[in-house]
Amino acid sequence: MSKQLLIYDRVVPISSEAHKEYSVKITQNYIFSNSLNSCPLLAAEFISASQDYAIVFAGNDGSIFPAILLGFQDRENLFVDDEGTWKSAYIPAFLRRYPFVFAEDVEGDGKFTLCIDEGFAGLNKDGRGERLFDSDGNRTQFLQSMLTFVTQFQAQFNRTKQFCDKLMRLGLLEPAEARFTTAEGKTGNLGGFLTIVRERLKAIPESELKEMFATDELELCYAHLHSLHNVNRLGSHMQSKPVGVAEPMEISTSEAKVSADSEVEGVEGTPMQDAVKH
Repeated sequence: MSKQLLIYDRVVPISSEAHKEYSVKITQNYIFSNSLNSCPLLAAEFISASQDYAIVFAGNDGSIFPAILLGFQDRENLFVDDEGTWKSAYIPAFLRRYPFVFAEDVEGDGKFTLCIDEGFAGLNKDGRGERLFDSDGNRTQFLQSMLTFVTQFQAQFNRTKQFCDKLMRLGLLEPAEARFTTAEGKTGNLGGFLTIVRERLKAIPESELKEMFATDELELCYAHLHSLHNVNRLGSHMQSKPVGVAEPMEISTSEAKVSADSEVEGVEGTPMQDAVKH
């Protein structure tokens, strides 16, 4: 079965009827994310994440969302090792909320149901970890805390969408690619994402600039631009991989880059995984 929402296998609604006897054992193991070469990021996370990751935007004309780059090749996550240990100080909320997630009701009326991935190894009937419901079928404090966390995530998701919609309306985003070199010395690129064009940001109307300053959206824009330098820090995570990328080069937009089709030998362009999932 193909995974839903990037990392989830079998998403089902949580109910006292179906999960009264279940417990959840949460660990710091992130092996479930080892095939992600990008991960969705909330606007509220930009400042923390910009210290370690390159923040970009992914999706299509109708649905753009921020994401962090985790690898240069398809199904490659350079931030998680073979034991499932995350190799950076900040872990995105998208991964920290796993195995819980909201699912919108089929009627599309804006109502959401708390769900869980029944494929999660920590979901059990052996009493390991935290119970989901008490003996009377009521939510435990643990389940209530997860509901609160996922609710806050959804609220921040909506705010982030509004921020992205503004970037699109102002025409600030441009398709970009990250160039890299493999251990064999061959060049390749990771595409399928967008970045803010600094010159366009400087040229937006004064009224829009004041509004973005007041709402901290301008700070988010510059945190994104500053984070792009972290593409070169991916090299420090590549050293633990036996094969693959040796050294990243740079991120360039379609406005500034020179066509490199003749320079790419033996390494096909790698698309970034669709990060507009919640």
